[in-house]
Amino acid sequence: MSRIMIVVEFEVKSEHRSQFVELMKGHAQRSRAEDGCQQFDVLLPQDNGGRILLVEAWRDQAALDAHSKTPALAKTRQTYQPWLVSRKATRCIAD
Repeated sequence: MSRIMIVVEFEVKSEHRSQFVELMKGHAQRSRAEDGCQQFDVLLPQDNGGRILLVEAWRDQAALDAHSKTPALAKTRQTYQPWLVSRKATRCIAD
């Protein structure tokens, strides 16, 4: 069975960048402790201060579904939503 990888690209308002990064670092740490999480990294591109990437790897769809239903994820999204300019998620299959 192939694992599921997700790359999420955020464009964050400059006045909220540091808050967003700290929020996402905590979210990544909690996510890594979930069953089925194989990778969860926060990436800060060197060429664009407003852009922040998440790279996630999940064992399977069931693990991703369980993550998607956590109250912590809902709370995190609610917190960061007003800080965003845009959000784009790309879902991939990794063999």
